[in-house]
Amino acid sequence: MDYIRITRENIDKEHICCAMSGKQSLAKKEWLKQRFDEGLVFYRSQERGKCFIEYLPAENAWVPIQAEGWLYIDCLWIAGAMKGHGYANDLLEECIRDARAQGKKGLCILSAEGRKREFLADPKFLAHKGFALADTSDCGITLMYLPLDPAAAPPQFRECARHPMTQGEGFVLYYTDQCPFTYYWVPRVQEVAKEHGIPLKVIHITDRETAQNAPAPVTTYALFRDGKFLTQSIQSDKKFLALAGVRD
Repeated sequence: MDYIRITRENIDKEHICCAMSGKQSLAKKEWLKQRFDEGLVFYRSQERGKCFIEYLPAENAWVPIQAEGWLYIDCLWIAGAMKGHGYANDLLEECIRDARAQGKKGLCILSAEGRKREFLADPKFLAHKGFALADTSDCGITLMYLPLDPAAAPPQFRECARHPMTQGEGFVLYYTDQCPFTYYWVPRVQEVAKEHGIPLKVIHITDRETAQNAPAPVTTYALFRDGKFLTQSIQSDKKFLALAGVRD
């Protein structure tokens, strides 16, 4: 398999795997364009499909972690017909090579205890590749790391990520434009919440500082209810109504 690096020069004509076309793709591409100068790297398969890795210096990551000198993997996603061919190994090895070339302490990525959870890396795959547990949030999301410098202290969650919570009653949703699917689903969830009188506060995170101090280990999508973290899984309007106990 050959791979393509998405850059500022080619992003407008290349697809980005998780959103092939349309307004969803444009929102994600604009987010990426703003990150390239911060060191973000996006590799995808030359063949069309969901097969890519996205990473950047952890100091610039949009998550509440303390990981100076590390690379943070935003997303490593292989799906559909792309699975089972070793492409995840290829992309991860390229990330490791790049980390060594930059003199980084190692790699880190979000995962979860127990069964695989949507939009979080597979802990079994990570353990097989040599990753170890660095930190754990109360909600079960974990920070895994692969050290390249044996003397380096492991990265950590900030306290706001280690103990995720919000104030007040009702639903609270934090999200960014990193995932193109939020562009489609967040407005639809807002619409049905309004229609059914469901208390919902939506916070669109648009800058790194806010993301690094968000009250959850995941900022792409973090849904709370009555102060407690519910899920990092992007909800459709029907799934949200089910969570709220409404039959539509």
